[in-house]
Amino acid sequence: MLGTIVNTSTILAGSVIGSVFKKGIREKHQTALFTAMGMAAAGLGMNAIVQNMPNSRYPVLFIVSLALGSLLGSILNLDDRFQHLADRFSVGHLSKGLSTGILLFCIGTLSILGPIQSALNGDHTYLFTNATLDFVTSMVLASTYGIGMALTAIVLFCWQGSIYLLALALGSFMTPEMMTELSIVGGFLIFGSGLSILGIKDCKTMNMLPSLIIPVLFCAAAGAL
Repeated sequence: MLGTIVNTSTILAGSVIGSVFKKGIREKHQTALFTAMGMAAAGLGMNAIVQNMPNSRYPVLFIVSLALGSLLGSILNLDDRFQHLADRFSVGHLSKGLSTGILLFCIGTLSILGPIQSALNGDHTYLFTNATLDFVTSMVLASTYGIGMALTAIVLFCWQGSIYLLALALGSFMTPEMMTELSIVGGFLIFGSGLSILGIKDCKTMNMLPSLIIPVLFCAAAGAL
């Protein structure tokens, strides 16, 4: 769990530093950071898609995953529920910042593969690399949304900790094929989050989170056949 602890700590540190800088940043500069964050999110999402799409064994799985997952999330009204929960503890647009931060920190390839490498091989390289990226990203997000972004550190710890424990328990259950399909769907969610930040399209990415369950179930079923 060393890598996850380091990753969590860097997000906390970045959130504190970013929130301090927020007080001295003019509104137009915050807007510039907001735009940069949206472009970065869109770019990270596209990169994950482009890198993993050629390796997919099931080219249409991401379409089915996004469709079914978005439908389920919409029925459960996850986006509105999440925003109401965030608004209880904050003001302004923190809910959008939290949803963006959770996607960026948790759904990236490094954040998924890292705990598995750490659990199975004792290799923390992926997580240390992810920690460096998340430190910078959390500073930028906190400079726009405030200290509330530190809440994403709790989500990250639970997310990576769960993957770590699952990898220890199930060993080879999380196959390379499953990781590829997860990364593709995750890339689309991150890209959608970037579009929302830029004001191009409110994709309600929180409603799309159940899409991540579909590749896991499908690959597990395919492997059992």
